[in-house]
Amino acid sequence: MAKSRLAKLGAYLRPHWRDATLGILALLTVNGLGVYIPLLIRSAVDKLSTKFTLNQIIYDAVLIIILTSAMWLIRMASRIWLFGVGRNVEFDLKQRIFEHLLTLEPAYFAINTTGDLISRATSDLDNIRRLLGFAVLSLANTVFAYALTLPIMLSISVDLTLASLAVYPVLFFLVHLFSDRLRNEQSKVQNNISDISELIQEDISGIALIKIYAQEENERRAFSKRNNNLLKANVKLAKSRNTLFPLIGGLANISTLVIIWLGASRIASGNLAIGDFLALLIYVERLVFPTALLGFTITAYQRGEVSIDRVEAIFTATPNIKDNSDSIHLPREQLKGEVSAKNFSYTYPGSTTHTLQDVTFTIAPGETIAIVGTIGAGKSTLANSLPRLLDIEPGQIFLDGVDITKIALADLRSAIAYVPQESFLFSTTIKNNIRYGDPVSEQQEVESAAMLAQIHPEIMNFPQQYETIVGERGITLSGGQRQRTALSRAMLVDAPVLILDDALSSVDNQTATQILKNLSGGTQRKTVIFITHQLSAAAAADRIFVMDKGQIVQIGTQVELLQQSGLYRTLWSQHQVEELLH
Repeated sequence: MAKSRLAKLGAYLRPHWRDATLGILALLTVNGLGVYIPLLIRSAVDKLSTKFTLNQIIYDAVLIIILTSAMWLIRMASRIWLFGVGRNVEFDLKQRIFEHLLTLEPAYFAINTTGDLISRATSDLDNIRRLLGFAVLSLANTVFAYALTLPIMLSISVDLTLASLAVYPVLFFLVHLFSDRLRNEQSKVQNNISDISELIQEDISGIALIKIYAQEENERRAFSKRNNNLLKANVKLAKSRNTLFPLIGGLANISTLVIIWLGASRIASGNLAIGDFLALLIYVERLVFPTALLGFTITAYQRGEVSIDRVEAIFTATPNIKDNSDSIHLPREQLKGEVSAKNFSYTYPGSTTHTLQDVTFTIAPGETIAIVGTIGAGKSTLANSLPRLLDIEPGQIFLDGVDITKIALADLRSAIAYVPQESFLFSTTIKNNIRYGDPVSEQQEVESAAMLAQIHPEIMNFPQQYETIVGERGITLSGGQRQRTALSRAMLVDAPVLILDDALSSVDNQTATQILKNLSGGTQRKTVIFITHQLSAAAAADRIFVMDKGQIVQIGTQVELLQQSGLYRTLWSQHQVEELLH
């Protein structure tokens, strides 16, 4: 697993290897100067011990100032390069995540919550950015500091160097001891952050429902519980860090005390020059900071490891519904709009019961079909199957005689305009919502589609008319207005097949009937598949399909079905009673 994460990090860095290389080389230069300056100080002290000259002091001081200034500038450049790499990787991953999510079918989002996905695309990417910015800089700095400093220290005094570094094996053992613990605790923190993000997203989306049922207190308790879990996880992680990091810093500072203790006696006995002593002291101090910083590097690495796993889990989800190498392209203008099914059956993943079973029908081009039936009969499943929003088996559903699983997805979905039960609108103008499927449509085309959907007069009564902002999910519009705006969007793309999945449930029967007449009229009639519970609107269709328990149990016109004993006549009788009661 660790090798896999390192391989992923390498893949993230590869497009930005030039900046990463420049940043690493700059750090190497900084550490090289950092090793040279103590030697310069040693030389200056040794000269002063034999002969004091003011010019020599000024020369050495100016040289040290110049070198330290150069170190500062080069270190700043290294931070800009390496932190820039982290930012660029974050940008790349955000783009990849968004583009990959667009390829996945709706079933993936039914399993993975929006809050969790948002957390992965924000909080987890932030952790990866820190790992590839701060952690890489810190780790490279530590490696260079030890690699360049230790040989010089050993050349000055082997025994003093070894004595000062005697505590370091204990330090690295502590780091190893805490590493798994920190990783697990960091993973719990990230999961709790996702839980909170999920709850916030759901509650904001469902705030009206919370108000209607007066469930503010229950939601407050639910949030308090998740927030408390996050607090406990963070406190536990903080305790581990606050135990490890002071130990690392304290042990690193012991080496300074060892140099002072042993070095002072060596100087007194004449076995160690003052310049060598000062150089060793400076070198040990140079190692204290990167060693102490190792704790923060470990934290960034542990966070990054967990986040890499969480982000890569998105990329490992492959779309089940995709184009094959032999997919057929069918230009929309060449399609007639015939839709047929042959013994079509579908079972949802994880279920053992067929939702649809042996469904067979043929819908002629330009024909208007109403699909009615009991709740749970499989009507919406059939609607979702036609544009391949569900992963169906080949050889069951056909468009103009061509198996839809062999048609390129872009061509199939451009041929089928689908208005689902939930009329989702974006937080933009009504005009932009209507022309979402064709963003370059002119105002006249937008208005024509709105007229067909019987929404144009109401839009013209809005203060900003077609420039009215509908708010998030169309919250400023009524249910019927949202449905007709969504229908306008489908009408604008002018696809040969139109599917309405109970998309006029919030519209009165008279308006729904008029909309259907608009759809089925004209010289270029669409094939309309209209799933509805409004039987008076269904009566205007050319034919009616009656579904029950995943099967089509009756097919015919309104007159034909009423002459037969069966489910439709029962539904119609119930409808008539409801009409009388109203």
